[in-house]
Amino acid sequence: MADQDPVGLVAGTEDSTPLLFSVGLAPGQYLQLDDVVVTRRPVPGVGEVTTSGVVTEIRARHEGATYGSDVFLIADGVLPAQVQEIAEITTTRVEPECYVPPTPGSPARRATGDERSSALYFDQMESTVAVGLGRDGEPILVNLEFLDGTRGGHVSISGISGVATKTSFALFLLYSIFHSGALGRRSVNAKALVFSVKGEDLLFLDRANTRLDETQRERYRRLGLPAQPFASAGFFAPPTPDDPAGRPHVTGRTSGVTPFWWTLAEFCRGELLPYAFADAEDERNQYTMVIHQVAAQLKRDAVEVDQGAVQLGGRTIRTYAQLVEFVSDKLNDEDERRDWAGPVTGTGTINAFLRRLRSSLKPLRTLLRGDLAEVAGRKVSTEGQQVTVVDLHNLPERAQRFVVGVVLAAETARKETAGTGGLLFTMIDELNKYAPREGSSPIKEVLLDIAERGRSLGIILIGAQQTASEVERRIVSNSSIKVVGRLDPAEAGRPEYGFLPPSQRARAVLAKPGAMFVSQPEIPVPLAVEFPFPAWATRLSEAGDEPAPPTSTGNGSSGNGAARRDPFAHLPTATDDDDAPF
Repeated sequence: MADQDPVGLVAGTEDSTPLLFSVGLAPGQYLQLDDVVVTRRPVPGVGEVTTSGVVTEIRARHEGATYGSDVFLIADGVLPAQVQEIAEITTTRVEPECYVPPTPGSPARRATGDERSSALYFDQMESTVAVGLGRDGEPILVNLEFLDGTRGGHVSISGISGVATKTSFALFLLYSIFHSGALGRRSVNAKALVFSVKGEDLLFLDRANTRLDETQRERYRRLGLPAQPFASAGFFAPPTPDDPAGRPHVTGRTSGVTPFWWTLAEFCRGELLPYAFADAEDERNQYTMVIHQVAAQLKRDAVEVDQGAVQLGGRTIRTYAQLVEFVSDKLNDEDERRDWAGPVTGTGTINAFLRRLRSSLKPLRTLLRGDLAEVAGRKVSTEGQQVTVVDLHNLPERAQRFVVGVVLAAETARKETAGTGGLLFTMIDELNKYAPREGSSPIKEVLLDIAERGRSLGIILIGAQQTASEVERRIVSNSSIKVVGRLDPAEAGRPEYGFLPPSQRARAVLAKPGAMFVSQPEIPVPLAVEFPFPAWATRLSEAGDEPAPPTSTGNGSSGNGAARRDPFAHLPTATDDDDAPF
């Protein structure tokens, strides 16, 4: 520190404690919020103790003024006074760990280089991931061990929709994890599963952003990252309603998107009926017993036929509507009711089940099919690419819950079978819809399972929500990394944001897009970061040239997981005897 001028001295007019002290700024010097400051003092028998901290508040006042109107007299030179600025420093690290207060009059300096790394514990992190730039323009790092499940896992991101840029930050975090080199050899088997619920913005992750300028490219360079789109990405979308060819229901991207659905045979065999009732319900409702009874009966009785249709009771069922009607007939039949609903189930309970089952018909009819020809790569899977995007924005909320629940349950089961050899980062927007604080549902149970034991399986949840106060407490509390963007004033006062100092809570109400506060276990004060503009396209108008067509994997799918489909495959095959059409 000897080669750097002090910005001020530890103030003697304010109480100085080991955890909080103040610095009076010297003339011509300044400190801003989030600057890192370091000071030292000798301690008998210990040696020199270094106390480092982050600026969390700054006050400026006229010393010598008594009344509010004195400011005019001082400005005119009539009343002698001087401006004094006092910066409040919240301690982040004491080295060695002798917790004594900095002594008044000790020089305080802005920490840079190794001193900054030491103050923020970056020097103790073996593997780090850059999450953005600090107020001083230097990288802010997160310990990978709290992201990959080694010492912790899961990320919670909160903020106002459209302003807090939660999705953009989550994607940048994934990009940094995959491209920073922190994963080493594990990057080969590291995957990301992204559920998109806001338009088709995430269907262009493999296309360069034409709006990326040289200033933003320089920010990527400072973070040690290439300014490129995601190189390995696959995209899935539900089939277009009432389309006999089952084309993906998207408009902006015309190629490289694979339609996904579940056959009725898979629905029955996998006992997926509970996920059709994924709305949060009171556990005391009796009809939940009927759900599992019917699901078990469908698994026993359904026989698969062509195109994923099933045969039940001598009837061939090809649509979800026919399946709902079949179940309704069985439950309304006095002789069949015992087997399908249980021996002691009342009529009121059965009717409650049927009402909810029929209400699922419209949301799920495009996803549960027995009338579509098989498409290679139809099943949502993370195996063919590093980043898998599942587009849900054209689906009703109930269908979105069904997809998220079924896909997550399948991926969890796959990871349990495969072991912890690879990491799966699962990004879910609007987490409060799937895991609300009150009530219970199958998808909430899946998310709780991931939050509580997912890191031991290699599954890391990245959840984004407008209000953390409305998300299941156990999911938020199990998140090692907490990130906050722009907050609603009422939400900022909730206890879920108790990790933010008062000044940062106030600033979160005013935060601009791209500014986030990142809290991690090793650093007692959340750090303010700004992440760069996405290097990948976030909408069709930003998308650059399409990437080169990937090499076929031999299973009918392209290398990025999107099935190559012949748009004329459903037309009759031409013969040599056909006349030319011109």
